[in-house]
Amino acid sequence: MGHDHQHTSAHTPISRLWWAFGLTTIFLMIEVIGGLITQSLALLSDAAHMFTDSMALGIALLAIHLAKRPADAKRSFGYHRFEILAAMFNALLLFAVAMYILYEAWQRIGQPQEIATTGMLIIAMAGLLINWISMRLLSAGQSESLNIKGAYLEVWADFLGSIAVIVGALLIKLTGWLWIDPLLAVAIGLWVLPRTWLLLKQSLNILLEGVPEGFDLAEIEAKLRTVPNVVGVHDLHVWALTSGKLNMTAHLVYQGETVDAILAQAQALLAQEYDLHHVTLQCESPENRCDSPQL
Repeated sequence: MGHDHQHTSAHTPISRLWWAFGLTTIFLMIEVIGGLITQSLALLSDAAHMFTDSMALGIALLAIHLAKRPADAKRSFGYHRFEILAAMFNALLLFAVAMYILYEAWQRIGQPQEIATTGMLIIAMAGLLINWISMRLLSAGQSESLNIKGAYLEVWADFLGSIAVIVGALLIKLTGWLWIDPLLAVAIGLWVLPRTWLLLKQSLNILLEGVPEGFDLAEIEAKLRTVPNVVGVHDLHVWALTSGKLNMTAHLVYQGETVDAILAQAQALLAQEYDLHHVTLQCESPENRCDSPQL
């Protein structure tokens, strides 16, 4: 049986991540209070998305902290899966918030409420600035860590949401069309829901140990059969422990060649073709296949 363990670590800018988390969380509270005071549903909708930013940054920080804890006898894979559990909770919570915002918007379209557009505009502009600062803080690490990249994309999306709220506040101020506010809230909610579904779908796939996106088991099996003296492949599994941490196991049926040579060639192929490094391969002779019928 062959094992190839390769662990990589990105130089994550933890201090920058803390700054982005602090700024986002503080502004989240300001935006919620401002949305309630100005009666702007668009601001509250944007605050809901800002909440997911804060959650994403908090999850990134906690995941980095927990990932440093060593594996033990009870948790042989360590604590990496926590990131996925937190992401699923985040997705479910955001889905509930988005549905509530859509319901409130539907109620308000028929009976628009007066909105303090000046306050709405000031808060939205402040949010734009906060998101821009957070994006600058995270830009250095997002290319090195999938964890940081996810948080960066959340902030980038909210940056665009802040622009939408600013445009809405200006239009309401100039035209007096109060229905723009709930309509904008609906637009933000509908824009968030597909991303929420995608996050939930990816989290479920990892928790169910599904095949990661971009991998085809039939193709991998065919590639392994090209290794000299490999005459069969079975019990092939590819799954992700968490985002960016892939694992693979397979049984190779061989004849004629030494086991060490087959393992070396198969591991090199998997690393080169699929960037799979955490691999466990078991070699079996045709007479001793573990999937052979037992008499």
